[in-house]
Amino acid sequence: MPRSASQTPDWLSRDQLQPAPSATICAWLFDERSLTRRLSELSDGGFSVIPLREGWLELRDDECAALDVPSGSLGWVREVHLRGNAEPWVFARSVAAREALTDSGLDLQQLGSRSLGELLFSDQAFERGALQVCHYPAAWLPADNPHQGLWARRSCFRRDRLAVLVAEVFLPAFWLAAH
Repeated sequence: MPRSASQTPDWLSRDQLQPAPSATICAWLFDERSLTRRLSELSDGGFSVIPLREGWLELRDDECAALDVPSGSLGWVREVHLRGNAEPWVFARSVAAREALTDSGLDLQQLGSRSLGELLFSDQAFERGALQVCHYPAAWLPADNPHQGLWARRSCFRRDRLAVLVAEVFLPAFWLAAH
C-alpha cells in the first residue's frame, strides 16, 4: 500500500477533537486502563486474541513519527483481532522499531494468541503516553473489515529506549455489544 500523505489521518488529543463524539464513545477512546481487561469484562470472559499478521515490515510514516525514528524504518508489526464472544470487536496494530526492539530483550514474536496489552500493563517499567484518536483509514484495515470512518485510538508505551506504539480500531460489532 502506498504511504501517501492523503491517506494519513490526523491523530488528535482529546482537546483537539472537535466536535467531540458521544460520551459513550469518549469513555472507550480515552480510558487509560487496559482495553484487554475491559473487553474481557464486557464479554463476560469470552475474550480472545486472533493473530492476523506479524513480522518485520516497513513502518508507516505516522508510526515512524510517533516512534521518533526515520521515515521508512523497519519494525516489528503485529496485527490482531481482539474478539468478544468469538466476534471481532477491535482491530489492533502494534509496532516497534527494529533496533530498539532487538536491544530490549522483549520478544514480541512469542506472543501468539496472548494479549500484548496484558504484557505491557503487567510490566511496570512501561510508561504509557497520551492517547490520540482518529477516524482510521479503511485502506489500513484487514480486507474483511473495509469500514470507513471507524474510531481508533493509539498510544505509545515506553521502557528505556524501547517504544511500542499500539493502535486499536473499534469495529461495528464492538459498539453493538457495548450499548
